[in-house]
Amino acid sequence: MFENLQDKLDRAFKVLKGQGSITEINVAETMKEIRKALLDADVNYKTAKTFTDQVKEKALGANVLTSISPGQLLTKIMNDELAALMGGEATELDLKNNPTVILIAGLNGAGKTTFTGKLALYLKSKGKKPLMVAGDVYRPAAVDQLQVLGEQVGVPVYANKESKDPVAIALEGIAEGKKNNNNVIIVDTAGRLSIDEALMNEISEVKAQTKPHEILFVVDSMTGQDAVNTAKVFNDRLDFTGVVLTKLDGDTRGGAALSIKSVVDKPIKFIGTGEKMEALDVFYPDRMASRILGMGDVVSLVERAQQQFDEKQAAELQKKIRKNKFDFNDFYSQIQQIKKMGNMKDLMGMIPGVGKMMKNIDIDDDAFKGVESIIQSMTPYERENPDAIQQSRKLRIAKGSGNKLEDVTKLLKQFEDMRKVMKQFSNPAAAAKMMRNMPKMPQR
Repeated sequence: MFENLQDKLDRAFKVLKGQGSITEINVAETMKEIRKALLDADVNYKTAKTFTDQVKEKALGANVLTSISPGQLLTKIMNDELAALMGGEATELDLKNNPTVILIAGLNGAGKTTFTGKLALYLKSKGKKPLMVAGDVYRPAAVDQLQVLGEQVGVPVYANKESKDPVAIALEGIAEGKKNNNNVIIVDTAGRLSIDEALMNEISEVKAQTKPHEILFVVDSMTGQDAVNTAKVFNDRLDFTGVVLTKLDGDTRGGAALSIKSVVDKPIKFIGTGEKMEALDVFYPDRMASRILGMGDVVSLVERAQQQFDEKQAAELQKKIRKNKFDFNDFYSQIQQIKKMGNMKDLMGMIPGVGKMMKNIDIDDDAFKGVESIIQSMTPYERENPDAIQQSRKLRIAKGSGNKLEDVTKLLKQFEDMRKVMKQFSNPAAAAKMMRNMPKMPQR
């Protein structure tokens, strides 16, 4: 995400490289490039101008320490100001009411129904008991889609296919949730155009009757400045409590993320980073600022890993590794957990410095497909006993998985090497010995 903006900001910072001090002239030149980069990213003009004026003022008023360069100082100021521009700090959902009613609104095609499913899964993982209400009475198969998502994430859905009254359906769903002790009720609504007065009146009535505690406006981040303008119109009618940016894994220029808070003065609460139901993150302005400047986001990466990797399973896996019992069943399970963390390029972009290195490299989300097909073509015995896979078994696995014999042999070799390293590092004494025996770098 934000690759084009990252590149242009990098070029802007190069103006200060090699400069011994910050001056009115070199800062003005840098700010001109940064403003152009923001406008190219479809950031609101007024927002871009105010932002660069603030950065310039802080840069000229700062003392450059001898230990840092002007470029480093400006990067730090930019990071702080970008975070402030996007809200400063994360804003949590208000879930103190029982039940908490959350109304989902937005344009056609913004991804409201998918987000409803993702939000239900997120709340379920936090120990809540959510109910989804299928309130889109216009889009064909919208109710069916929500019911499929409900089965996928293990969350019940209230639907009334006989009714075409979204207000009545929403009220029925809330009553159903109260009856079944659901402590969060998420009401999905139909997509609408801000210029469609009848539909805008309708959702205003849904709000008036259901009295939601949270109103989340879902916006497609790829629409840039149009998204911000639409958000303003919706906010004037609904006074929503937060924004959700979807499709941040796509070709996002960044305009919506950088402009929306300053234009409507409402926080971005969640971002969608992929099609998988787990691909939903709480929005942290400081972390996003770091990513935009190519500085990574290790905290979010660790949090995603913690969500997918169970501590008890990890302890059991550690025991198996120590006994050299780590097998292809375990390996396959680890692959599935990594895949749930999000698309690979997004994950790599969270590691400081790696995002820039990977920007021109296309990482397929099906990177594990070949490995998975080989493991799936093994018998249960072979998965549990990798050492038993000899030539005849390799040939059968290669044929069954649609891979070459050398692909199977290569995977088995890599797996065995990985097992050895994992076993050594699971033993602290052996790991320390390995570190001591590593070749020393020549002294300069």
